[in-house]
Amino acid sequence: MSSSKVLPLYSKSDLASHAKKDDCWVSLYQRKIYNVTAFLDEHPGGPEYLLEHAGKDITEVMKDSAIHEHSESAYEIMDESYLVGYLATEEEEKKLLTNKDHVVEVNLKGDAEFDSTTFVKELPTEDKLSVATDPTSDYKRHKFLDLNKPLLWQVMFGNLTKDFYLDQVHRPRHYGKGSAPLFGNFLEPISKTAWWVVPTVWLPVVIYHIHKALVNMNQPFAVFLFGLGVFVWTLIEYCLHRFLFHLDARLPDNNAALTLHFLLHGVHHYLPMDKYRLVMPPTLFVVLCTPFYKLVFALLPYYWACAGFAGGLFGYVCYDMTHYFLHHAKLPPYMRKLKKYHLEHHYKNYELGFGVTSWYWDKVFGTYLGPTAPLSKMKYE
Repeated sequence: MSSSKVLPLYSKSDLASHAKKDDCWVSLYQRKIYNVTAFLDEHPGGPEYLLEHAGKDITEVMKDSAIHEHSESAYEIMDESYLVGYLATEEEEKKLLTNKDHVVEVNLKGDAEFDSTTFVKELPTEDKLSVATDPTSDYKRHKFLDLNKPLLWQVMFGNLTKDFYLDQVHRPRHYGKGSAPLFGNFLEPISKTAWWVVPTVWLPVVIYHIHKALVNMNQPFAVFLFGLGVFVWTLIEYCLHRFLFHLDARLPDNNAALTLHFLLHGVHHYLPMDKYRLVMPPTLFVVLCTPFYKLVFALLPYYWACAGFAGGLFGYVCYDMTHYFLHHAKLPPYMRKLKKYHLEHHYKNYELGFGVTSWYWDKVFGTYLGPTAPLSKMKYE
């Protein structure tokens, strides 16, 4: 994710003064300033088009589909290569008069105009996804969970109705200081799983089972069954996400059910950018995987089952890795589309877009989260 940098702070007049072919600056969001002089001759539309907007804000131009709607990678390249400073607010401009060097640490995480708890049609830019929620004001406003205190006990013993819980738990917060406390005691470490644990634990199991199949049966058929297992996993992934993790409407209205929902998936929707609560802890996966394992080995000859199970388990590893990197990595073009699609499940409509590694099954079952999809309803302040 994008992060704040220690860079100069400039006034609007400073920005406007850089409006020449050999000195061309522009801004985005009335906040980030870019020196695009070196990019003028490389711009696909020619230098003249950029020069028309030199010294000005180009946020609306960049988003205008009638002209050319820029991809997410264009914004990433600008941040990486051309960011030179920040545009001062009125209050900050006053401080510039007494700050000779005008170098400050601009805290983009404090931008007040972004409210992560409100579903939006247009996905927020990545710098906004790191805006930290103020725990005190969030609790005062929503009367849901206090991020300053262990979360699990608040769900377990709180006076929460199912309707209110579901409305609030799907509206994202950002802790901003690592992982929010879940247990608040010695049990805290078991609630966190680093992404690398998944391939470390499960890839050896995949290799063991596919090796057994390859040395004991027809190899091309074993490869076919492995591929079939991967494909079947994509359907399992969709069904688990839609019908178990989002049990939502069928959830019993009691604290025990709400607590189970929170542990299983609610905490991820409540804190979607928490790096340590993104992938599935191995113990939980064993519980969910065991029925499928028994079914596969009951229905198929042993070595066929080894090949098919290896493919399904490999599909799961790919799913959890994909899920993590969709939230926390810069990705190639196809994956950026998938990233946008998944993040819209969090920030636009959590009742659509259940596919993580692809949107194939969403299209098959009519839950595709397209550009015209409605926002999830917000019933409570």
